Amino acid sequence: MEERKGRVCVTGGSGYVASWLIKRLLQHGYSVNATVRPQPSGLKKELSFLENLDGARDRLHIFNADFENPDSFGAAIEGCVGVFHVAHPIDFHSSETVESISQKCVEATLGILRACVKSKTVKRVVYTSSLSTVAVKEKLPDVLDEDEWSDIDFARNLNTTGASYFVSKTATERAALEFGGVEVVSVIPSWIHGPFVCPNLPGSVWSSLALFLGNEKQIKYGRITPMVHTDDVAMAHIHLFEHPQAQGRYLCSAVEVKYEYLCEFLRTRYPHFQMLSPEGLCDPAIPFTSISSKKLLETGFTYKYGLEEMFDDAIECCKRKGFL
Repeated sequence: MEERKGRVCVTGGSGYVASWLIKRLLQHGYSVNATVRPQPSGLKKELSFLENLDGARDRLHIFNADFENPDSFGAAIEGCVGVFHVAHPIDFHSSETVESISQKCVEATLGILRACVKSKTVKRVVYTSSLSTVAVKEKLPDVLDEDEWSDIDFARNLNTTGASYFVSKTATERAALEFGGVEVVSVIPSWIHGPFVCPNLPGSVWSSLALFLGNEKQIKYGRITPMVHTDDVAMAHIHLFEHPQAQGRYLCSAVEVKYEYLCEFLRTRYPHFQMLSPEGLCDPAIPFTSISSKKLLETGFTYKYGLEEMFDDAIECCKRKGFL
């Protein structure tokens, strides 16, 4: 298929969401410049899962770019009509300070946005945010919408390995939306679950399958969990890039599932799997509030997948790739 819609850039191209987004962009007739983190000298990153996507031979180009050098994104952005900024480091081992990670992420994002302005061709940037930018605070409202922001000071003081991610993600989204030099729209997904094209098992899929995979020491469900299918997240990105009136932030969450229902659903739908005892995987103290997708739905977007497809598609991928 020849290029129909112009060239776009996707940062963090080898990741879970970005690689699925690249697949969908190619299917929609876009050409894609994907950025990946450079490898140490002498090593080659395995990227055949991207290079073998339909349309990739003619319309996918891969560039090395690194958050440590924001200017390195310029070549991938040059000539593009849009940028999907998906890349964001996750430091669960606390090898850097919260302040260091936040500064790096903000500076890299501002560098990307400056490159968009310099290109004179980029019309809109779609930033991949996270529920952690709205839901990390001492007191949550009954319903979360796009007006809510996480409390950075509260997040910084949390005694959890995710604190640096919560802080850096919130600071980066704010900086992107306040930049002003180019249109920026952000997508705020909840717990992403479903199929994947990347070779590694994505963290959120791994966590979603905790009752099957035996990672009970790594994850705790809340009494209610908001979830969204991988493909719905990718399509929300494309929809908001193409929608002429899109502006600001958009929460993206399709279902809210009670833990008791989830356990019964999995036990009934997948009886051939050996499930862990569900008692140890739920922490009732994890706060929950309802999430409103009203703003996204009012643009004409519709969710195509429910809980059944999320788990069916994820399990099929895991079987095919040898994780189950």
